[in-house]
Amino acid sequence: QVQLVESGGGLVQAGSSLRLSCAASGRTFSNNAMGWFRQAPGKEREFVAAISWSGGRTLYADSVKGRFTISRGNAKNAVFLQMNSLKPEDTAVYYCAARTIFTIATMNLGEYSYWGQGTRVTVSS
Repeated sequence: QVQLVESGGGLVQAGSSLRLSCAASGRTFSNNAMGWFRQAPGKEREFVAAISWSGGRTLYADSVKGRFTISRGNAKNAVFLQMNSLKPEDTAVYYCAARTIFTIATMNLGEYSYWGQGTRVTVSS
């Protein structure tokens, strides 16, 4: 069974940092573009960041650019989201997602085929 499992969420104060991790099991995602999305209470799920299968190309939402960094593990079967200078508006459930093999990284939620269950991030002011 293919799974993406997120971890690293929690409750932090504004200005703090968190590092989210996404581990894949059931198959390798080393050749898949992967991304992070988030969904705040009462809002639609939105794009946060994405990375190509090689790790050479990254995309960021304007709201997180300069504060968040997406990266892949050495075996490229894990993806991380380093979140610095967190703000209360970053509060959301964060989801890891993967596209199908050898497709490019995109911001479009509908183009991701595999999804994790999410990890909650709460930033207090």
